[in-house]
Amino acid sequence: MTATLQRSPAVRDVDWAAIGRAVRHLDGPVVALDRAAFESNVAYLRRRAGGVPIRVASKSLRVRSVIDDILSRDGFAGVLAYDLDEAIWLATASGITDVLVGYPSARRGSIAALGADEVAAARVTLLVDSVDHLDLIDAAAPPGSRPPLRVAIDLDASLDAPVLGHIGVRRSPVHSLDDAVGLARAIVARPGLRLVGVMSYEAQVAGVGDGVDGGWQTTMRNSMIRGMQRVSMTELRRRRGTVISALRELADLEFVNAGGTGSLEATAKDTSVTDIAAGSGFFGGHLFDTYSHFRPAPAVGFGLQVVRRPGPGVVTCHGGGWIASGPPAPDRLPLPVWPSGLRYEPREAAGEVQTPLLGDAADHLVIGDRVWFRHTKSGEVSEHADHVVIVEDGTVVDTVPTYRGEGKCFL
Repeated sequence: MTATLQRSPAVRDVDWAAIGRAVRHLDGPVVALDRAAFESNVAYLRRRAGGVPIRVASKSLRVRSVIDDILSRDGFAGVLAYDLDEAIWLATASGITDVLVGYPSARRGSIAALGADEVAAARVTLLVDSVDHLDLIDAAAPPGSRPPLRVAIDLDASLDAPVLGHIGVRRSPVHSLDDAVGLARAIVARPGLRLVGVMSYEAQVAGVGDGVDGGWQTTMRNSMIRGMQRVSMTELRRRRGTVISALRELADLEFVNAGGTGSLEATAKDTSVTDIAAGSGFFGGHLFDTYSHFRPAPAVGFGLQVVRRPGPGVVTCHGGGWIASGPPAPDRLPLPVWPSGLRYEPREAAGEVQTPLLGDAADHLVIGDRVWFRHTKSGEVSEHADHVVIVEDGTVVDTVPTYRGEGKCFL
């Protein structure tokens, strides 16, 4: 049975032509945020989470003012950062009091900086999945010379299927109850470390679309994905619940973080989870057009200027290679959305400096015109621009800096 697609409340198709007119005075590339679509996505994410607080995944936004804005609203609490230096910055410059670093760090200088800053040390939580991480932390910032540091365990959420084997991402080695309890005991036995939480990201559910358009083979693939995800979440809820119960006997856990934009409803059913991560759903990259049970509004797009007309039915834009992370494939490319009907030249695709586009619409474009694209995920778009222009009702109402615009480059 095919799941029913739930569209974001009040979602309308974004009027890229109107956005283009609003920013026509700006040279490209231009990153624009449609405020109405963004507001719709914020409300939609909150509704899908069913009352479980959402932790903002900063890597999918990388715009500090937008992160601050979201955290000022009911239903959102804390940040899932992607780098330790970023976490320290958000905890101090923005005053965010709960910042979980979603990945282990081996940067000794950054760990030392965290240990030297009492405010950051009280607000930032390091992620660990081995005793080696504990040794590295203590070597970079010896316990006697720093305040207590907060740490969380990264519990592997992948599925070990009887026939198919490992399904999910290759991250934490902490999978079983024994793995988690053993690491937890090592943490609580260490002076100067506090076990305050657990993170557990079910990438095979949150990050895999089950509503891809196509023929019968694609339909079968979608059905298999949905089956795998049901089995995975059933197994994970049981295992994660057991692990969390055992860890609460050893430490006073402040949070159990899990999930992502693609799994909010499923993760919210896990009673051991206290907050769910989400990031990409705020900006609505086109990756999420492939999910059957939800679809965010395309709140962000970027406009590139036409700089060549090589021949009939062809234009070339300046820039364009804003490629998303993940396995190299066409779905990692930005999606040209306006004027409609444009497509990539297969032998070139999206180029770092120039991007040729084919289609009848090309013959109606002149040098200097703008073509609008949707990004795939979210984080990549902010790494290519200093500012995001906010458009409401066809008018520019604000311009805000990205991390890059604030002079920050973390990875």
